[in-house]
Amino acid sequence: MSSLVATEQIIVAFTGEGDGIEEMSWGQWEIWHAMVAQQSALPIGGSAPVAPGTTTEDVAEELRFLMTRYQPLRTKLVFDANGRPTQHVHGSGEIGLEVFDANDGDDPAALAFQIHEGYSERPFNYAEEWPVRMAVVRHQGTATHLVATMSHLTMDGFGGMIMLEEVVRRPDTPVDGMQPLEQARWQRSPAGQRHNDLAMRHWGQQLRAVPLGLLDDASGAQVPRYWEGRLRSVALCLAVRALGERTKVDSSAILLALFAIALSRKSGVTPVFTRPVVSNRFRPRLSNVVCMLAQAGLVTIDVTGSTVDEVIARSQRAAMTAYKYAYFDPERLVALMAEVAKERGPGFTTGCFFNDRRVSSRTETSGPPPAPAELHAAVASSTFAWVTKQDTPFDRLFLHIDDVPGLLQLTLAFDTHYVPPQLAEAVLRDMEEIAVAAAFDQGYKVSL
Repeated sequence: MSSLVATEQIIVAFTGEGDGIEEMSWGQWEIWHAMVAQQSALPIGGSAPVAPGTTTEDVAEELRFLMTRYQPLRTKLVFDANGRPTQHVHGSGEIGLEVFDANDGDDPAALAFQIHEGYSERPFNYAEEWPVRMAVVRHQGTATHLVATMSHLTMDGFGGMIMLEEVVRRPDTPVDGMQPLEQARWQRSPAGQRHNDLAMRHWGQQLRAVPLGLLDDASGAQVPRYWEGRLRSVALCLAVRALGERTKVDSSAILLALFAIALSRKSGVTPVFTRPVVSNRFRPRLSNVVCMLAQAGLVTIDVTGSTVDEVIARSQRAAMTAYKYAYFDPERLVALMAEVAKERGPGFTTGCFFNDRRVSSRTETSGPPPAPAELHAAVASSTFAWVTKQDTPFDRLFLHIDDVPGLLQLTLAFDTHYVPPQLAEAVLRDMEEIAVAAAFDQGYKVSL
């Protein structure tokens, strides 16, 4: 990226509603802790072709719309003497739109990808820089691609989906819902503190019951230390559809159950726990807000001597409870976890996460079940690969489920100093195996 130099920079001025300094919201604190731990802005965004006829000026107006409408994009951080951040939303300002010209013989899509990679790799200056970087690629004088990269502090996946939809519509009505400044004010109000107290009482009970010894096997320690493995499976997609039709349970809860069963079978620990990432958008005045709202709850699921259908039912109940208490002050939770860790001693961890971030492909795991022959034939097309090996840290174990048409894509990021690679691969393959075996067998029992 260092060799890429913008042809020009267009200065875009903006003025938006909301201006002030406040505590960070709970959602911002949640992702901030992850960003600090993983030494990354966890950037989101990408590159994409623009519609035919789009001009550089059109892209500049799109950037102006974004900065005007969404508080998180015009938020910088203010750090105190101890490095503790607060949010500063600016009511107006200027931002640069970079323009890159592809050479006649070059592929503009490849250049756009390079720009995005460079934007993602370059650290953000949270106090001095806007948390969004945008560029337009031109080829032979015509705009061909848009590049946008944002710090994860700006929004979660559902917030991004809302933003993309509004960019197309360009609404001129006020933004809907409680914006980050107002969220922070409510969260430190008496009502917000009462809510958080209830959540902390629940978390205290759950943390003191978390099974010990899960994700505590250093036998697979590697260099580089942090790996990602990816399973792409049509068969798992079809099997989850069959299980959903029979149990009438959402596919996300089914995948959570399969993850719990596979973890228990391959680790030898029962019950097992995981922390499902919760959107929190079912809460009042938060459904349509473009911001960072998602937080991770906590579930413990017993799979011993049960059918897969029974574990699915438990998973659904546990997930609903986790959703209820997944809106909390992460600073308070960090302190509570430290207190419980001292009580419980070695083997205590909460570093196991489940993140179903599908949006468009969720419907492919619902509807009429496949024919048994179709399901079993699909198993042969499944693929597994190691996709990342790095020294930049991950959590101990983090399962991501992503949108890919026609199949389920599961990516397991993990720390080899706690999770051997062979166990990580076995967990993903076991999820598929269990789902296929139970798809047409209501009495299929979990064997540990």
